[in-house]
Amino acid sequence: MADDRIKNKDQYEELRDKGYSKEKAARIANTENAGKKGGQSKPYEKWTKDELYEQAQSADIEGRSEMNKDELIEALRENN
Repeated sequence: MADDRIKNKDQYEELRDKGYSKEKAARIANTENAGKKGGQSKPYEKWTKDELYEQAQSADIEGRSEMNKDELIEALRENN
């Protein structure tokens, strides 16, 4: 069962059913845009480094403060 701190419980449960760990499913379900349909935002390459950093911070990606723009993009894609 999803913790009370999970923002998007349906998404969390779907990710757990797909085999995601509790931690990763919670990170994804707690991002700012959790549960919104994809395809509507611009590709990461068009984001500013600050926008990428904020998204990495929301996803609790470790080492983000030391990453350049390309590394942030890669980390965000690996996190999904």
